Amino acid sequence: YQQMQTRPDTQELLSIHQAPLAQSEQKLYEFLSGWLGGPQLYQAKYGHPALRARHMPFAVDERMRDQWLLCMRASLEANLKDPEHRKVIFNAIAQLADHMRNQ
Repeated sequence: YQQMQTRPDTQELLSIHQAPLAQSEQKLYEFLSGWLGGPQLYQAKYGHPALRARHMPFAVDERMRDQWLLCMRASLEANLKDPEHRKVIFNAIAQLADHMRNQ
């Protein structure tokens, strides 16, 4: 979300998120915790993520997917030192993001 707020090429993506973004950031953190094998924080609070259903109200096309992936790639590069870890996580996130497309 920090990337989304600062990149001129992701403003369209930013515009579909409700402000303030703190709740969205927290939910992403909680989801990724469980998705990456850690504690199932998101499920404990909200139940099954049902990501595709939760994203249906929004037009998620290739352009939106790619904007989100730009942000995630930049975040991984800024926060993970090991290039192999970045690659594996990004590839998994890319598959997930592609699954979210509904347009």
